[in-house]
Amino acid sequence: MAKPFQFKQFSVVQDNCAMKVGTDAVMLGAWSALDHMPKTILDIGTGTGILALMMAQRSAAELIDALEIDPYAYEQCVHNFESSDWGDRLFCYHSSLKEFVDEINDTYDLIISNPPFYTESYKSGNETRNKARFEDAMPFEELLSSAAKLLSITGKINVIIPFCEEVKFTTLAKKEGLYPSRILRVRGQKESPVKRSLMCFTLQEKNVEISELTIEITRHQYTDEYINLTKDFYLKL
Repeated sequence: MAKPFQFKQFSVVQDNCAMKVGTDAVMLGAWSALDHMPKTILDIGTGTGILALMMAQRSAAELIDALEIDPYAYEQCVHNFESSDWGDRLFCYHSSLKEFVDEINDTYDLIISNPPFYTESYKSGNETRNKARFEDAMPFEELLSSAAKLLSITGKINVIIPFCEEVKFTTLAKKEGLYPSRILRVRGQKESPVKRSLMCFTLQEKNVEISELTIEITRHQYTDEYINLTKDFYLKL
């Protein structure tokens, strides 16, 4: 087994997961607001389980469920949950999103997802990585329609997507009765274009709080705002 990725309060084994621990997931897990004190949380497309583990560290939620369709990632997620301090609150389902929605009757106060989003031009020769990253593995429409069914009335869904998909994603969300409440637009360096959008949606329409974040000043020299966002997790920040 390869050396796990070590965070301050948990570790992640990921050698059998197509999508490794990355900046996107860490930012999303750190940024997602928990001010509504969610008791139940769902991580859709959990992979290594990193987002669910971050939610366990940050919140007092009694139940944190995770969903993973890939059998190898599912096994590693279960291992990572059981190896953490919060194994009694974490549970991973080996299921597709459609199957899960059809079978579950519960609702969740918070849904979090780092969804597959790359289009045809991003496909690589690695089929497992393609499935993890390619939008047809879990289209935005399916994610949003499922979230609308699974959210509690005061629930929130938090996602990270390419900035270029922000308008499309918002339009699709509104069709499902989901409205943006917070958006964080992220660029790598000050002169770089905005690359990612972290977005929070609720079932209530409200004014949208929009902000920006720059990750680095120069290569591996991080901005204070990025350090403040992620310092509870990364060992070296």
